Amino acid sequence: MSTILSLGEINRFIDFLITEDAAERDITTESVVDEDIECNAVIEAKEQGVACGIDFAEMVFRQLDPTINITKTVQDGAVISKGEIILELQGKASVILSGERIALNLLQHLSGISTLTAQYVDSVKSTKAVITDTRKTVPGIRRFQKYAVTMGGGKNHRMDLEDGILIKDNHIKFNEINGLSISDVVRKSRDNSEAPTDIEIEVDNLDQFRAVLQQEPDIILLDNMDTKTMKMAVNINNNKALLEASGGVTLSTVKEIAETGVDLISVGALTHSSRALDLSLNIL
Repeated sequence: MSTILSLGEINRFIDFLITEDAAERDITTESVVDEDIECNAVIEAKEQGVACGIDFAEMVFRQLDPTINITKTVQDGAVISKGEIILELQGKASVILSGERIALNLLQHLSGISTLTAQYVDSVKSTKAVITDTRKTVPGIRRFQKYAVTMGGGKNHRMDLEDGILIKDNHIKFNEINGLSISDVVRKSRDNSEAPTDIEIEVDNLDQFRAVLQQEPDIILLDNMDTKTMKMAVNINNNKALLEASGGVTLSTVKEIAETGVDLISVGALTHSSRALDLSLNIL
């Protein structure tokens, strides 16, 4: 079970999904399936990927009927092959049919994130770079999506706005309008921070990079820089701050970015553009 999510948070979310889909008032199933008839079913992978959401899918069916028998044949983070069975179900056919779409939606979306993350992680495995997510998440399910990133081998960036200081371009622009330089902004942030915390600041050129480096931030985000400029920043940095590459990262470019020597590569696409993994529930 996830360490990012509490059991209470998961249960509330599952309850919401069941209510959203009116799974306990499935008029189609009620009209064609006798309530107490039982059946066997499986959830099967239609393509290779990295599984995620197995426990959540189990909880969907158990909240609809605690007596249902469920066998989990894989765990989150496992690489699954086309045709592999990931869940076996035995119980009331009405429950299995009513919970089918909720369980599949969860599994397909989260497994899609884990699968895409694993592809990025594999692409940079020969380097020191770590793949991280961003806050570019679907509203309401951020913690579930970020959990899926970890199951694909990635790391979580900030969970929310109180989870570390990240000074972005609009923070800088606002302060520049009011007479402060980018270096001043770093000093101001440090002076106004109530508790010790890492300070990260975004730069988009080497002039900004040199200026903020003198203020000793913990992390410098290299925003939409080409790899030639990134390499120059890495050399100038000389291991003083952690360097994060971000902006427009794709599977075709991530290895070249990693080879510049940056420490972190943040990829918004992991959570906002991943494709659902193809899974299906089959009645036996």
